[in-house]
Amino acid sequence: MTTKKVTEHSQDELRSQIMRIEFFFEFLRTVLSIVIALGIVLVIVAFITDDPLKAIQTLLMGPLKSVRVFGNVIELAIPLTFCGLAITVIFSSNRFNMAADGAFFVGGLAGACAALAVPDAPFMVKLFVGLSAGFGTGMIIGLIPALLNRFFGAWELITSLMMNYAYGFFVRYVLNRVIRNKDSISIESHPFNVDMGKLFTGTRIHYGLIIVLVLAVLVYVFMYKTRWGYALRVTGKSEKYATYSGIKTGIVILGAQVMGAAIAGLGGAVEMFGLYQTFRWTASQGYGFDGIIISTLARNNPLFVPISAFFLSYLRIGADVLNRSSDIPAELMSAIQAVIILLIAAKAFLSGYKQKAIVKQSQKFAAQGGEAE
Repeated sequence: MTTKKVTEHSQDELRSQIMRIEFFFEFLRTVLSIVIALGIVLVIVAFITDDPLKAIQTLLMGPLKSVRVFGNVIELAIPLTFCGLAITVIFSSNRFNMAADGAFFVGGLAGACAALAVPDAPFMVKLFVGLSAGFGTGMIIGLIPALLNRFFGAWELITSLMMNYAYGFFVRYVLNRVIRNKDSISIESHPFNVDMGKLFTGTRIHYGLIIVLVLAVLVYVFMYKTRWGYALRVTGKSEKYATYSGIKTGIVILGAQVMGAAIAGLGGAVEMFGLYQTFRWTASQGYGFDGIIISTLARNNPLFVPISAFFLSYLRIGADVLNRSSDIPAELMSAIQAVIILLIAAKAFLSGYKQKAIVKQSQKFAAQGGEAE
């Protein structure tokens, strides 16, 4: 092997070791953030209850007390995973389009309306039409802020947030004026008769779980195993560098926002067919904003999104169980979320230790004359 090849091989080894160090510290920072958040909650709980240890035990072990309650954890994790994947794709382009929340909300309505439009169609046709409607509606909702930014310079964060309010009024109008069942005392649509079925007896876990797990793998393959995904990640890290490299950044950024919102829209339709027989949402579920927390915890890695969604869902169900068994409010979960996000987003947290580890590894590499270990 020539000296040049040895040097290149050694440098590759050094880069690989540095990447491992960075990954370790990112993982450590996430774990410590969760531990610190739970520690702060323990202190808060100690001031408002006589038995803080029992309260923490209920928070952490409550979701495991029965199959039905644990089923609620998985059930909640499904829409959270859809929205986490949506935000991951959008934020990977370094754009802060918040259309995922509106896309999920309107995607559920679009799926229900599509199924109602073909009442005599076979089940699979209804399901396909409904899911396609949710996906397509999400694409349109993600496209609007992206186009406003591209052609008029309007910040997609502001326009998408403002449009989410408009979507709320639109959904309520359609529900009350177009698809509402006048014979029902509740505010709901006519039955659309699409049931995705349940995976486990005694729970409401539906086949949307399979769909979203497969989707997480597909998004990972797209982002890390294809040239389009590479272009997306490069554009997100440095748009100018991507442009100089010949990447059509405008199309990449536009496509990421459309694709992300489409995933959220699909999630809304899956949630509708998995848990409901009539459309009855009068307000957004807020899952699109939860997607930010999940994407942050997952470090924008699609394979980690289901795990992050499960973690958040587990804590929320635990907080509900704690609230029902004590006088501690379920809003305690907000404190946990806030601390976790603050610590994960804080670049200075553990950064000194990470830099020391990288410098130490580099010095060791240099002392060996550039040879790999």
